[in-house]
Amino acid sequence: MDITDCKQCTRLSNFLQSVKSKYPDYHARPVAAFGEATAKLLIVGLAPGMHGANRTGRPFTGDYAGILLYKTLHQFGFATASESVSASDDLRLIDCRITNAVKCLPPENKPIPQEIKQCNRYLSVELRQFAHNGGLAVLALGTVAHQAVLMGLQLKAKDYPFAHGAMHPLILDNQTGQRLRLYDSYHCSRYNTQTKRLTVEMFEQVFSRIVADF
Repeated sequence: MDITDCKQCTRLSNFLQSVKSKYPDYHARPVAAFGEATAKLLIVGLAPGMHGANRTGRPFTGDYAGILLYKTLHQFGFATASESVSASDDLRLIDCRITNAVKCLPPENKPIPQEIKQCNRYLSVELRQFAHNGGLAVLALGTVAHQAVLMGLQLKAKDYPFAHGAMHPLILDNQTGQRLRLYDSYHCSRYNTQTKRLTVEMFEQVFSRIVADF
């Protein structure tokens, strides 16, 4: 599934064109998922950051939000290095895959509901493939990612309220018994970490629970 040429959302497409004009060396296109297709853990963020994934073309790579994420992934054995600098570095994910609810950089880092819904068709396919390939756990970073995961799986948001540190068992198919576990965490953004809404210890506790449940 190639998403890098998608231009379905006019506002986002036009914004990316303006960003590309200002920063010719930037990726400035939809950002594809990164990691193993047969991963056990799928991490879902919000959207590419201006000078992170939008620049490098790899989720959470080259910006502040990726610092805590990749450090923690490495600590828990999900990454071969603790720092993600560029899409061409040697970092590999281990039994892990990273994607975003919205694949394009939105103005002011705020996608509108219509864009989240439009892009959800891509996330829905990713989630179904992840489960089909033996995936076990989905980690949603923030409320938007949490709701996008539920939308992609055609589950009702009111039945699975977002709460940092929560784990929601999801039944995808009653006949086959196919299941996933949805874990919630506040997003590892600069704002959340600097205001201590999300501390290193809080983030590590989420990963400790995920690993313990495997």
